[in-house]
Amino acid sequence: MEYPLNNLQTPCYVIDLGLLRKNLELLEEVQVRTGCRILLAQKGYAAWSTYGLCRQYLAGAAASSLHEAKLAHEYFGGELHLCTPAYRDDDMDDYLRIVDHIVFNSFSQWGRFKHTVQAAPKKIACGLRVNPMHSEVKTKIYDPCAPGSRLGIIREFFDAGRLDGITGLHFHTLCELNADSLARTLPAVERQFGDVIRTMDWINFGGGHHITRADYDVDLLCELIIGFYKRYRNIKMIYLEPGEAIALNTGVLVASVLDIMHNALDIAILDASCAAHMPDVLEMPYRPTIISGAGCSGHINGGGQPGEKKHTYRLAGPTCLAGDVIGDYSFDNPLAVGDKLVFGDMAHYTMVKNTMFNGVNLPDIVLYDPDTNECKLQRRFTYDDFKSRLS
Repeated sequence: MEYPLNNLQTPCYVIDLGLLRKNLELLEEVQVRTGCRILLAQKGYAAWSTYGLCRQYLAGAAASSLHEAKLAHEYFGGELHLCTPAYRDDDMDDYLRIVDHIVFNSFSQWGRFKHTVQAAPKKIACGLRVNPMHSEVKTKIYDPCAPGSRLGIIREFFDAGRLDGITGLHFHTLCELNADSLARTLPAVERQFGDVIRTMDWINFGGGHHITRADYDVDLLCELIIGFYKRYRNIKMIYLEPGEAIALNTGVLVASVLDIMHNALDIAILDASCAAHMPDVLEMPYRPTIISGAGCSGHINGGGQPGEKKHTYRLAGPTCLAGDVIGDYSFDNPLAVGDKLVFGDMAHYTMVKNTMFNGVNLPDIVLYDPDTNECKLQRRFTYDDFKSRLS
């Protein structure tokens, strides 16, 4: 998709509502085919100005904190599920007014809050997070089942005598993975907790399902969900809570070249920071694609590997962090100050994780409507946003 770059002030995130709707339609198809319910996991994508569109297709939202729960309650509607490693006493009353499901990460937390939850005026379904100790995620920082993980109860310490009031189980073992990973995970879950599942009303397969990726095996996912329903006739509802799959490939980050210098190679300093505006590039790590751009000499046809095209540059951010480097890219034509570059797949795990480190301003948030080919400025951040975070 080519966006009207000349009308954009950079840096800015642009969310393509047409591409977002396409993802949501696929997720709705999975719900219709299987009878499961899909929730938006806000830890990956929380652009609340698009929640009105999302709730047309999804059953609700998943939260991992009080702020996420309040955001979903205010703007999303539908079911609101809550799961976090541990709860604060002073947050619980607020949770109990708005959530529909609460998942506890340990029996000690369940014991601590059981009577409070059961005494609440609002009826809330309670569940436990389990850890099948089956790893599919290669990057250890994202592996919920890595040795020593704090996420979920392992079978050795699962006390089946303390399930009074528990109606569901939750497991989350995946991150950016295909349905074959779920196919290997489910037998592990069933080996460890099959007897418990047979006493439950619902189960949550967690997130990390890359359902909207081009090569994702949607048919296999549907087969796995339907097969699980058949094996466990007592299960009334299966939930999935992807975050990345909702916003995958639906947004970009547009940046401008501020300066070009040379030190062993040509370096282009941008107004977008890797560390502050696209932190997963350093944390994951990964190399974002440049899908297009606009330069003094005309259209920029993306960026190749170093040396692949005639002109190679190291693209770096404006902060004082020495490692604020996006990567090395090559272009057909030289870059110039004022050129705009469009980084792909920047809707998820960017806006929810970005920072104002070094006082660098956050990118604008822009909504693009393909039907009108127009960009709407949704949010512009200011000095007051930086100041209000500090004291």
